Amino acid sequence: MNYDFIQTYCLSKKAAEEDYKQEWDAIRYRVGDKMFALIHEDGDGLQVISMKNTPERGEELRAKYRDVVPAYHFNKTHWSSVILNGDTPEAVLKQMLDESYDLVFKKLPKKVRQEITAN
Repeated sequence: MNYDFIQTYCLSKKAAEEDYKQEWDAIRYRVGDKMFALIHEDGDGLQVISMKNTPERGEELRAKYRDVVPAYHFNKTHWSSVILNGDTPEAVLKQMLDESYDLVFKKLPKKVRQEITAN
C-alpha cells in the first residue's frame, strides 16, 4: 500500500506541526506540543506509524487488520502502530490519524485548545 499522503494529511490538521527527532530517528506530528503520530522503525526494523487510540478501538483494529499492532516503545493499551509496507486501507489509516489527533487535542489545556480553534 502506498501511504505517501501521510505528511500532507497530518499537516492539514489545525495547528499540526512536523519535526524530526534525531535521537529517535523518527518524524513526529504534534499539536500543541503533544504528539499524535510518529513515523519510525519498530523492533524488527519495519517502518511504522504509531498513533494514539482508545483501548477498545486499538483492540478492534488489531483484530481486524494484521498490519495494525501494539505500538513499539509506547503504552500498548493507548497506542497502535500500522506497518507501512502492509495492506491496511488508506481510509482506515486516515481514520486512525483523525482519532489520534482528536484524542490528543482534547487533552490539551483549555487555553491552548481555544488558541488553536481561534486561528
